[in-house]
Amino acid sequence: MNQLIHDQLIAKRTELVNRLAAIEADLQKGRSQDFSEYTTESENDEVLDEIHIEAKKELKLVGEAIQRLENDQYGACVNCGEQIATKRLQALPYTTSCIDCAQ
Repeated sequence: MNQLIHDQLIAKRTELVNRLAAIEADLQKGRSQDFSEYTTESENDEVLDEIHIEAKKELKLVGEAIQRLENDQYGACVNCGEQIATKRLQALPYTTSCIDCAQ
């Protein structure tokens, strides 16, 4: 089970690193001189900035989950210490809290 979770977390980390690289490359592109295109590109950049922020947060959580897994602390709720339900961990493998504490 731990190896499967570890592999899922590593795959998620790789996906996020690739996503961040693509977003950063897109944000580095120059903007059009055409006003209407410039406006659209500016709006797109705002959306990309938000996606970038969320991806960085998720990447941090994934890294922390990998660390907990390697330190045999994975699956314990950081708030109450109880074991996080397997189904919750399968759905959100980098969660730090059980469903009761998350609500």
